[in-house]
Amino acid sequence: MDIHQLDTPAAVVDLDKLEAAIQKCQNYLDRYGLDNRPHIKTHKIPDIAHMQIKAGAVGITCQKLGEAEIMAQAGIQDIFIPYNIIGPAKLERLMDLARRVRLSVTVDNEFVARNLSTAFRSAKLTLPVLVECDTGGKRCGVQSPQAAAEMARFIQRRPGLVFGGFMTYPNNDGLDLFMRESKRLLAKAGISVERVSGGGTSCLWQAHTHPELTEHRAGMYIFGDRSTMKAGAVQLEDCSFKVITTVVSRPTDERGILDGGSKTFSSDLVGLEGYGMILEYPDARIYSLMEEHGLADFSMCRNKPGIGERVTVIPNHCCAVTNLFTQVYAVRKDQVEVTWPVTARGAIQ
Repeated sequence: MDIHQLDTPAAVVDLDKLEAAIQKCQNYLDRYGLDNRPHIKTHKIPDIAHMQIKAGAVGITCQKLGEAEIMAQAGIQDIFIPYNIIGPAKLERLMDLARRVRLSVTVDNEFVARNLSTAFRSAKLTLPVLVECDTGGKRCGVQSPQAAAEMARFIQRRPGLVFGGFMTYPNNDGLDLFMRESKRLLAKAGISVERVSGGGTSCLWQAHTHPELTEHRAGMYIFGDRSTMKAGAVQLEDCSFKVITTVVSRPTDERGILDGGSKTFSSDLVGLEGYGMILEYPDARIYSLMEEHGLADFSMCRNKPGIGERVTVIPNHCCAVTNLFTQVYAVRKDQVEVTWPVTARGAIQ
């Protein structure tokens, strides 16, 4: 099928650019001796995860248990879930997953660690657990090297668990000092740190400047979007992920209406102006989204689209957009080679 025959709105991935992005990241991390553990929450597509592993990734990262279950069912054998897993139902699912794949998780508090220990001890399983550290991102994570060392020792004492290292997000200036001090404190107790996991696409190409890291987790690098372009991590010509839409109305000379709204692009601004970049009309601005309507201002464009014209949009945040589509078309030279179901779409539990 020709790309111009796709009904809109359509999520499209350029295979040449996708493959190049996967290989570029792998080559970079290999060059500096860092393990690559890509985050699949960006694409949620098992076939792409297999492409990343074939290129050299040691495994994958999933943010939610539901994503991990889907990837395991698709044959992925090494999965990291950097998330506090809480509740009996999730613990049962986690143990079932641990019986099938090499699994590791994170904690940042004793409550989660204690419940993981109780569950895995009763199941006669052993779970590698990393300590999540807040090195400046101000999200989850223990707040100091002292707390990190204490949590590591707590994990090491709990039956069913083994201390697996440290994890942080995103990489930042405080990372190395935090990790060195945490490791120094643990060395006194005879505990070594085999794995320090960092993450983020915006900081991907600076991962080698952090000598304490052993692996890196990035997701958005494979697709690219306006936020990663703003961060300087991806260039416009490298963006593989786009959404094709149709201009369905031109109520005024300046305003155009696209057939993609908040249910296509999400309402995520991520610090940007407007909700996407229209490649054919880069001076246009998608200034408002309704559920099924994207309102675009074409007043700054010398030429303006007509009703029925198809326009291509680079979204603000590719992760949120992928999760809104049931399928993504993989295209090479304007020909659809394969249609990928977004298998882990909506897997938020």
